[in-house]
Amino acid sequence: MKVACLNKISPVGTKRLPKDYQIVEDLQSAELILVRSANMHEQPISKNLIAVARAGAGVNNIPLEAMAEAGVVVFNTPGANANGVKELVLAGMFLSARDIIGGVNWVKDNAADPEINKTVEKAKAAFGGSEILGKTIGVIGLGAVGGKVAKACADLGMKVLGYDPYLSAESKVELPQDIKIETLLDAIYAESDYLSLHLPLLESTKKMINQKVFEKVKPGVVLLNFSRDQLVDDDALLDAINSGIVRKYVTDFPNHKTANMPGVIAIPHLGASTEESEDNCAMMAVDELVKFVEEGQIKNSVNFPPLIGGKLNGNHRILILRHADDGFLAKLTAALAGKAEVKSIVDKTNQLYASTLVDLKDVFTDLKLINQFDSVIKTRIVK
Repeated sequence: MKVACLNKISPVGTKRLPKDYQIVEDLQSAELILVRSANMHEQPISKNLIAVARAGAGVNNIPLEAMAEAGVVVFNTPGANANGVKELVLAGMFLSARDIIGGVNWVKDNAADPEINKTVEKAKAAFGGSEILGKTIGVIGLGAVGGKVAKACADLGMKVLGYDPYLSAESKVELPQDIKIETLLDAIYAESDYLSLHLPLLESTKKMINQKVFEKVKPGVVLLNFSRDQLVDDDALLDAINSGIVRKYVTDFPNHKTANMPGVIAIPHLGASTEESEDNCAMMAVDELVKFVEEGQIKNSVNFPPLIGGKLNGNHRILILRHADDGFLAKLTAALAGKAEVKSIVDKTNQLYASTLVDLKDVFTDLKLINQFDSVIKTRIVK
């Protein structure tokens, strides 16, 4: 297997590639791609490509639909960098609560003063702040990062309100019992001293924090955005800052507007930029690709349904990626009847696409028999 790395990928991860996998620079010959932040939207999709793994959670830099239509499975690594992001969220919250940045800058500006140890006692009053103990934080999105932020804030003595309509029962059990799960965002907006966003950027979430929301929030709120800058309407944000509705906006995704706004603490996208996060993401991404190649397993894909085939049942395994079609399995088994003995079929479908693993008793190479169906996008012999 030929593997291309579009960004610098931690060697802790690439060392996990089997010995017969080769890292190449030629994208057109690559069958697998490892990527972090490189923009793939303008890159042609090679016919050789079978999978892409994003060493991180966000996949806005990858054309998911085009990849799916080309039969390329796209993976991400949810949770691998969650602790690194969580720690930066907490750092951002502390920076907003107390004017640490202003104080540090004052020391730098007055470093030449031989009496700085005395003058600092008069100057420090300008950099006072408030403690977070007892304050209320609303955590919107309780996934890999949001859940960790909620737990940490509860441990710090904050009142935590959470919102996540997609929260699984398993994830809910892992949250501290004193975290209150709200079913309406308005309740969180009205009560929170801090708002922390942990959401993917979708059409439904784009500019979700807008003028209407700022009319509902608690005056003096601190907004923490370590997800995506486009979750917030920048024009509405500026108005909210100028009017005192938003005391501070802390973001890991600065743009030209927010970087020039008053009351903004802008961090240069450092959330997952720790050695540990980069190592974890790389290892997870490589493992996903190898499992996909060697077993046909699809785990943490963002464009095809998950597929766990388990131990090979027979002597031959075929992976079929296709459009969702309720009648496909019946047509497939009819076509294979008398030509190959089917030992097992594992099939998963989402609204648009389906993933199918077929284990056969004997080796079967007539893929044209399968590819004849209109719903089939790509077929691959796994074993």
